[in-house]
Amino acid sequence: MAREEKTEQGEMTVEQELRSLYKLQTLLSEIDKIKTLRGELPLEVQDLEDEIEGLHTRNSKLQDEIEACRQNAADNRGKIEKSQTLITKYQEQLDNVRNNREYDTLSKEVEYQTLEVQLAEKRINEANEKIAELQKDEEENNAKIGDLSQTLSQKKSELDGIIAETKAQEEELRSQALDLEETIEPRLLNAFKRIRKNSRNGLGIVYVQRDSCGGCFNKIPPQRQIDIRMRKKIIVCEYCGRILIDPELAGVTEEKEQESKPKRKTRKATTRTRTAATKATAKKADEPDVPEAEA
Repeated sequence: MAREEKTEQGEMTVEQELRSLYKLQTLLSEIDKIKTLRGELPLEVQDLEDEIEGLHTRNSKLQDEIEACRQNAADNRGKIEKSQTLITKYQEQLDNVRNNREYDTLSKEVEYQTLEVQLAEKRINEANEKIAELQKDEEENNAKIGDLSQTLSQKKSELDGIIAETKAQEEELRSQALDLEETIEPRLLNAFKRIRKNSRNGLGIVYVQRDSCGGCFNKIPPQRQIDIRMRKKIIVCEYCGRILIDPELAGVTEEKEQESKPKRKTRKATTRTRTAATKATAKKADEPDVPEAEA
């Protein structure tokens, strides 16, 4: 991504836009720090609210199932009453049968209706057992909701306390950030926000550190570093996509690395001194002893 510097009157230069972007990044980083102070509390509160909502939904479904079981039991009780009425009717008719055929037919009807009553009673018992199980599940859910609601209240209280402490500072930072955003070209601002969103540390613009990208720490070619120091166009890291600026523009003074050459010269000088001392000692050893002159 490279955009040539605009020089038309009323428009910001690339250097000014880069400076504004870095200042915006600084403000947004401060806001991120405030959010970090809240830790996992917002997520914990959201999870608790979702879990409680899920339990309420589950209870609603349990109520529907309980109502369906009650309706089923009521329908079977109606079948029992109907079958008992038919049994009474068929038993009365048995007293007035005229032949064995009618007797067998009525007897089978009584037997069939008796089986219908037994089946209906079985289904009623199953429905009552199911209702008891569903009501037990509902009670357990209500107990969970009570515990979770208490925990949620504590977490919300902690979160509200942290938010109250940092609210004024965060609002001030957001206000400054919004004012800065209005001065930056929309297309560049959108690109910066997209890069920042895709970055794990939330950095959309970084300065060069020791010939490397301040975001991903990959080496930057010398020619590209020269382009960055020129501040004539927007330069991005070819590895992570972050916008790059030089440390001076970011207001950072790089520490100069200590040169190693003087140390090497010192070592060489020491070596020479040791060699000269060795030669002098050897020369003195080779010279004959001269007797001292008599006084």
